[in-house]
Amino acid sequence: MTYEQYRLWILNNYPALGSGPVVDLLAGSVAGGTAVLCTYPLDLARTKLAYQVGDTRGSLSCGVKSVYSRPMYGGIKDVLTTVYKEGGVRALYRGVGPTLTGILPYAGLKFYIYDELKSHVPEEHQKSIVMRLSCGALAGLLGQTFTYPLDVVRRQMQVESLQPSVQGDTRYRNTMEGLTTIARNQGWKQLFAGLSINYIKIVPSVAIGFTAYDMMKAWLHIPPRQKSKSASTR
Repeated sequence: MTYEQYRLWILNNYPALGSGPVVDLLAGSVAGGTAVLCTYPLDLARTKLAYQVGDTRGSLSCGVKSVYSRPMYGGIKDVLTTVYKEGGVRALYRGVGPTLTGILPYAGLKFYIYDELKSHVPEEHQKSIVMRLSCGALAGLLGQTFTYPLDVVRRQMQVESLQPSVQGDTRYRNTMEGLTTIARNQGWKQLFAGLSINYIKIVPSVAIGFTAYDMMKAWLHIPPRQKSKSASTR
């Protein structure tokens, strides 16, 4: 519902923008950015837990040296406290730059494409679950394809300190440097590595999310978009 609130605020305060695709893009982008800023430390913890490198240690037992690995972190709380001690709040938001750079156009495109596709659906099919799922899936597919390279940079920035043998001491100072470095050293195809697997997660997720979004608007008696537009012009 953050999207609807931002959209209404833009319509009320910036009427010169009209009520077309520009407003949809702006509202979707700001709503996505708000969600990222509120939850980013948890996303950082999830990534570090998934990509953490074990602490390999050797021990002598009966004259035979055994090697075992121990995870660097014991859980989400351990990740957050360790990262905070190492670099403060700034460390908890490392990689948020490319995340915002990616989520702003992604969220904006996602909402815009979804609303644009629905506008071409006949009125009698507007409430169809299949229609909503189809429009949501296509919106997620296109939005993710356009912005996926930025997600690759974000992941590498989050885990670069955990993989010294792979990344060395290289640190991406910003999103553009990350994009150009990856393309130059690993090839442009690396910017889309894992995209097909990501489709399996993102496409149904966005489709179900938009379907639930429309159903919740109906249950909460939020007026249809057309009525909101006419009300905002009064």
